[in-house]
Amino acid sequence: MGTPPAGGRGRRLAVPSPGALADRLGVSPVTVVVGVVAVVGAAIGGWWALRTPPGPDPAEILPMAGSVEIPVPDPSPMPDPGRMVVDVVGAVVRPGLHELPATSRVADAVEAAGGLTAEADRMRLNLAEPLSDGSRLWVPAVGEPAGPEVVSVTAGTVDGSRAGAAGARLNVNTASAAALEGLPGIGPTLATAIVEHRQRSGPFSTVDELVEVSGIGPVKLEQIRPLATVDGP
Repeated sequence: MGTPPAGGRGRRLAVPSPGALADRLGVSPVTVVVGVVAVVGAAIGGWWALRTPPGPDPAEILPMAGSVEIPVPDPSPMPDPGRMVVDVVGAVVRPGLHELPATSRVADAVEAAGGLTAEADRMRLNLAEPLSDGSRLWVPAVGEPAGPEVVSVTAGTVDGSRAGAAGARLNVNTASAAALEGLPGIGPTLATAIVEHRQRSGPFSTVDELVEVSGIGPVKLEQIRPLATVDGP
């Protein structure tokens, strides 16, 4: 037989059999086997109790990118730039009240009214003339001398009286520029032009002479005519 390695290296750990262990402990072999089984069972039970319980795969719980619908609010509507209502009468297909954008001109009102009829006198219209809310557009027929008289109930007050009311026509020969602005379609620029014209050329002989003022055409004259006069108050 060979000599064992020095220092006890190479020794095998001897595990006693259940019979030898029973003799050492003074118990029966069955008791030893039962004890070993109990220890192993307790170890397995402790591991089972302390282990991390299995859970579902996070990928199965969390939705994938792109699979979630994110509500997007509707864009706010653009602000309305403004509307106006114009009364279109005369030689048009559909005379009456028509709602138009606030920046409309005579051509837009004529188009909204269905266009000109065959009798319309196109040459007496300024299609590029701007319109104002509450204004009246008269489209004359060929040979028609003047439009129907209109009494305004929306014009501003002039010297304490409402323009267009009985006995309240504005004298364009004596009215100030501020008072002239109460006439339909007359703003600060045209009011100043009327005052400068009568200072340069003298008083108006008739209301029709207002067309000699730059910026006042036949259509605007027809709007002004029922509210203006050249006579004294």
